[in-house]
Amino acid sequence: MTQAYKYSIVYFLLFTLLLLLSGALLFDDKIGFSIEGVLNYYLGNEEAFTQEKSAFGILKIILPHIFAFGLFCMVLLHFLVFTKQRNLKKTKALVYLLFISAFLEIGSPFLIINGYEFGAYIKLFSFFLFEALVLYTAYLLLFSIAYE
Repeated sequence: MTQAYKYSIVYFLLFTLLLLLSGALLFDDKIGFSIEGVLNYYLGNEEAFTQEKSAFGILKIILPHIFAFGLFCMVLLHFLVFTKQRNLKKTKALVYLLFISAFLEIGSPFLIINGYEFGAYIKLFSFFLFEALVLYTAYLLLFSIAYE
């Protein structure tokens, strides 16, 4: 692997960490890390003067995220495929888990607004799983290029 390629991966990983940190801060500020906070955000809360989210409103929010999550996961995993990690079974599982957690994180609000309160559990679980898997993938990448 060339030195320039290693630098581009390190820079991408720095931006990945900034993305994860800002995403967690925004999630905490806007929704909160509790089931009640998730339900209040999507179903509304009269005491907090927040309105219920509509399917159209959620679609407007998640539409750019669908592309961004897919592209981000593809680039991150694409870098991983060019390391010694590519032929391991855990890498294949990581690919599936990362895309599934992203899909659940994006799609779970539709469950919530349609009356399935367990969607709030899915939303929180998939958010934390996605963040953890991205961090783990970043670790694998950094470890791979550092000790190549």
